[in-house]
Amino acid sequence: MFKWKEKSVRLSTMQMLAAGFLLVIVIGGILLWLPVCNQEPIAFTDALFTSTSAVCVTGLMTVVPAAQFTLLGKVVLLVLIQIGGLGVVAVSTFFLVVIGRKITVKERVMIQETYNMESLSGMVKWILRILKGTFVVEGIGAIFFAFQFIPEYGFLKGIWYSVFHSISAFCNAGIDILGADSFAAYARNPLINLTTMILIVAGGIGYTVWFDLTDNIRNFRKKGERRRGMFKILTLNSKVALTMTAILIVTGTVSFLFLEFSNPDTLGEFSFGDKVMGAAFQSVTTRTAGFFTVPQGDLREESVFISCLLMFIGGSPAGTAGGVKTTTIAMLFLTAVTVVKGNKDTECFGRRIPEENIRTGISVMLMSFTILMIGTIAVSVIESAGFLDILFETTSAIGTVGLSTGLTPALHTASKFVIMILMYAGRIGPVTMALAFGLKRNPMSQVRQLPAKRLMIG
Repeated sequence: MFKWKEKSVRLSTMQMLAAGFLLVIVIGGILLWLPVCNQEPIAFTDALFTSTSAVCVTGLMTVVPAAQFTLLGKVVLLVLIQIGGLGVVAVSTFFLVVIGRKITVKERVMIQETYNMESLSGMVKWILRILKGTFVVEGIGAIFFAFQFIPEYGFLKGIWYSVFHSISAFCNAGIDILGADSFAAYARNPLINLTTMILIVAGGIGYTVWFDLTDNIRNFRKKGERRRGMFKILTLNSKVALTMTAILIVTGTVSFLFLEFSNPDTLGEFSFGDKVMGAAFQSVTTRTAGFFTVPQGDLREESVFISCLLMFIGGSPAGTAGGVKTTTIAMLFLTAVTVVKGNKDTECFGRRIPEENIRTGISVMLMSFTILMIGTIAVSVIESAGFLDILFETTSAIGTVGLSTGLTPALHTASKFVIMILMYAGRIGPVTMALAFGLKRNPMSQVRQLPAKRLMIG
């Protein structure tokens, strides 16, 4: 409860979640604006843009972090990325546990709504498990990066680079401190490519899938569970997330390999093995990561469009990825198939998907698309760049991806604010943003029922 004079303002769960991210963004922008964090003076707009990109784990940059920020500035940037990846709720809960304060019911509700949990029980254990799992995976990723970075940059700098890029990859931020060309220098390096891709997928697959997999690995050892098969004992959410992730990665890899195979500016000069690896990296990184090994501005227009589709879809729920989510796309596709077949219920892996779930998915899809189109038109009015480049930029922002064809540093101030709004909307979600800043829940809609009337469709 926040008091102002004699009145009190009660913030809803959605408003507190949105305000939490906004507060971290502003604080981060102020810190990154300080002279001690910069090699040379930086405009506050650019500092705020960088903070927004880090907290929203996007990766779009108007400056080159490696050249712009001091070591302290880069540490601040890394902290913002970690907070953004874990989420304000998880980080806040952790600090409350550390200082010994009891987690209230309202705070448990916030955790529940943030991670779409079905029960209020075990919320704190869930958060602590997320933190433990995150740090373990990031640590393992840093070890693999160290095999490349320590010999190349020396012990201390190599460790720093390994830790930074492991956290950035797992959090799907795509922010690097190597220079202006991201991982282009390692386009033919299997260690960097594979480590980065695994970290991106691990962060984007979602914590619920993580824990479902680890919990069921133990059960799989039981005789009865082995007969059923590992995949069958997973939850519906895990099955859909894993299936869609595999389909999108493979489809994207094949598409980029086919389209860029002979492009001399991207994969054309690579060996066949390196071409496959480069296409796979492009497919994975468009799923809200932001690192790149080939110049995005040199991609064929067809590849740019496919990248936009993959960026809009994004990763899976309850993870570090953005986008409308794999489960949403799968559910809407299955609903369309149901309508075409003339069936009543949307079914998936032997389960019926509730109508409320479908309505939410449609809302997320339409609201995301609407915000994207408004943002794209706004930037198109301001900028003189080609429409496809602008669409790539805005989709990258709302999908919290961070890839750019090179437009970001040249954006006008007004366009930067549009992109910041898109990144923010993509991180907290369009429905959360609507409920936090405008739309209100109507409790009467749960008890009243108006007469039904069909609309003409199609």
